[in-house]
Amino acid sequence: MLLYARIVVVRVSPEPNLASTLRAALNAARKAQAKERTLVLGTIIASLKNREIELRRPATDDEVIDVLRKGIKIRREAVEQYTAAKRQDLAGVEEAQIKVLEEFLPPAVDPAEIRAAVRTAIAGGAKDIGKVMSQVLPKYKGRADGKLINQIVREELQAG
Repeated sequence: MLLYARIVVVRVSPEPNLASTLRAALNAARKAQAKERTLVLGTIIASLKNREIELRRPATDDEVIDVLRKGIKIRREAVEQYTAAKRQDLAGVEEAQIKVLEEFLPPAVDPAEIRAAVRTAIAGGAKDIGKVMSQVLPKYKGRADGKLINQIVREELQAG
């Protein structure tokens, strides 16, 4: 009698990645029957799944952060539109969703640190917005909002 054994190798990373953290949070929200939290996490995970389909591979943490930032950006635009239309009830819902998504982002970079990097880039010879942004933005990708960096660059170029 011959017996065959199939060996299955499963990679288990010691640290959970951000995508699995999001999925675990969604499951916890479902169990707690937190409808609003379940809705926003489900929407973001769907966006993440679409991104993984485009990439044809699992998303890295940086790509998950990009998906989260895009979701936050969409919701901030919705808050502006609802506020302009005097619909504070709907704006409040969107703001609550933004807070849920921000829980999963890495801590924000201090604006003073960004300002110091911008000043270094300007001192290094970059004199227009495009050149300064191209030097500073990659350093803080995923950790700082592009609008904030752009605002600091404009302020420093006008001051200098």
